[in-house]
Amino acid sequence: MTLRQTGRSVPVALLRAREAFMMHLRPIIAEYGCTEQQWRVLRILDEAGPFDATALSARACLLTPSMTRILKALEERDLITRCQDGQDSRRLKIDITENGRSLIRLASPAIEDVYKRIETIFGEERMEMLLNMLEELAMDGHTAEFQQRPNELRKAVA
Repeated sequence: MTLRQTGRSVPVALLRAREAFMMHLRPIIAEYGCTEQQWRVLRILDEAGPFDATALSARACLLTPSMTRILKALEERDLITRCQDGQDSRRLKIDITENGRSLIRLASPAIEDVYKRIETIFGEERMEMLLNMLEELAMDGHTAEFQQRPNELRKAVA
């Protein structure tokens, strides 16, 4: 069996779409002294924190060694705090500080403008459909059924 062309490969198409989107966001995030990964961690903590490092890594789609470096940099800038979990003293809880929230509030209008421009070009309905399909694909990829199916199912998305 021949592999499909990379131009019609889901992983490559997702990377290309991500890069097309991020090329507009990256300069804004950098203007506030953050990397993409740091921004992602701050946004997740702002929306739903606090988390332990393992849960935060999973939610941010980051490997643990990367998360360790990111947290150190954010803590040095007083954008996050780490403190012992009240229920399990062996665990640390990570939360965003008021400085971190302020940074998000400052950058958010410019980022929202990018989203609105892209949504205007792409279409609000299509953007919503795309997000729904990507969420479904991500959820299906984590199901036991998907992971246990024959290799041809996995090849369909490669």
